[in-house]
Amino acid sequence: MIHRHILHRLIQSALEEDIGPGDVTTSALLTGEETGTAQAVAKADLVVAGIDVFKETFLFLDPDLRFTKCLEDGRKIKRGEILAELSGTLGNILTAERVALNFLQRMSGIATLTRQYVAAVAGTRARILDTRKTAPGLRILDKYAVSIGGGLNHRFALDDGVLIKDNHITAAGGITPAINRARQKIPHTLKVEVEAKSIDEVKEALAAGADIIMLDNMTPEAMKAAVRLIGGNLPVEASGNVTLSNVKQIAETGVDFISVGALTHSVTAADISLLIRLDA
Repeated sequence: MIHRHILHRLIQSALEEDIGPGDVTTSALLTGEETGTAQAVAKADLVVAGIDVFKETFLFLDPDLRFTKCLEDGRKIKRGEILAELSGTLGNILTAERVALNFLQRMSGIATLTRQYVAAVAGTRARILDTRKTAPGLRILDKYAVSIGGGLNHRFALDDGVLIKDNHITAAGGITPAINRARQKIPHTLKVEVEAKSIDEVKEALAAGADIIMLDNMTPEAMKAAVRLIGGNLPVEASGNVTLSNVKQIAETGVDFISVGALTHSVTAADISLLIRLDA
């Protein structure tokens, strides 16, 4: 689970953004004394992720709300199932509703899509990776949701490892000088991953001493040739224009990892509603 102080910082920022000086609609319609119960209901089949983030958002605004989780992250549920129930002051539930749902819907959408990719490559050696193509400020939540969906996390940030991509190669004057410069300056504990767009670039990366090779936007036939060339001596990652329709074909080339930016950069939020019932 995400560290609580980091989570609270994200929640506070999101609530401040959404509420501003105050929730004028709720303040105008309610006295502040109304109480009731709310249920989070799935409006489509989905994989749940972010249920504790959902909970903490409400409790951050009103610690006196009573919250009951009906299931845990990672559960695949059907349309109509209840994810959680909370009760207490309706005004506070209404004010926190949108932010709480935004977190839960986005995270569950990511987990649901990731689970689909993981299922698509089942039976192959390939594992599904995320990327840094996350919503600014929400990377920790996006990557957590990927892990809940069964995917693996690639670099969290730029200090996690060396990944020499095409623009780095251009700026450094080629693959070989790029790798040589990296080796001279980084700790020996860091691995060097290099992007290659052709078999010739794979050969150069191997000769220069890359630790991991990323096959970028190669055809499946070229990927198979690259995997044969590398011969299991290094991990191989495939990247670029990966979709649910072609991910199995990519996996069958023999690569070890497939990175999928779409898991987080263009995910569709899961369809979840909060239904409120006023106390009698």
